[in-house]
Amino acid sequence: MQDLEKYILRIADSSLILSHRLSEWCSKGPSLEEDIALSNISLDLLGQANSLLEYCGKINGTKTADDLAFKRGEREFFNFQICEQENGHFGDTIARQFLFDSFTLLFFKKLSESKDEILSAIALKSIKEINYHLRHSSNWVLRLGDGTATSKEKIQNSFNKIWKYTGEFFEMDQLDLKMLDLKIGVNNNQLKKEWDIIVNDTLKKAKLNRPEDGFMMTGSKNGIHTELLGKILSEMQYIPRAYPDAKW
Repeated sequence: MQDLEKYILRIADSSLILSHRLSEWCSKGPSLEEDIALSNISLDLLGQANSLLEYCGKINGTKTADDLAFKRGEREFFNFQICEQENGHFGDTIARQFLFDSFTLLFFKKLSESKDEILSAIALKSIKEINYHLRHSSNWVLRLGDGTATSKEKIQNSFNKIWKYTGEFFEMDQLDLKMLDLKIGVNNNQLKKEWDIIVNDTLKKAKLNRPEDGFMMTGSKNGIHTELLGKILSEMQYIPRAYPDAKW
């Protein structure tokens, strides 16, 4: 696998897996408006993933976007572990989405400056969508945190549970450093300070406590995941694997 292909897969996989998670809310949202909103965000993420996977297919030369989405195994996926975590209740989903949106907005803004013109173009298009995603998730953090005693307690617990998955956002390995040196990739370390500001300001306005930076989960850059990803893939990939030659 080429370095550029693997770097792009890391970005695409996070969008793809979180899109699948959000799609599970379809027809189950707390209100019709939220049902539609979460479904639309899911579709935005799927569109991002498809654009990135199509680019990977061109680099690879032998695989399509569908091949990359539906015919890779668990250890061949590189999404952030936070993306595969279960939806739980609505507050769990919002906490996960807010933390992810806060990072991806900063990440795609920097990626839009990439020397790679295709990556830059995909990032520029995605920024418009992610701005809406972050506005949506942060507004809900405020409403739930500064709402009833029950909503406040539940979303505080949501942040406490999901926080250990945020450390991966800012990791840099040799591949990241190589892409950065080539002026293609992003320095994730440098996003941490601004991410902290966004998260801290929102949590403060919501009258919520920021969880402590303790033990952090890691491993997604090397294809290591929680047991949840395998369950997602068994559902997501079932039809393409059962009928590999089918045309739709």
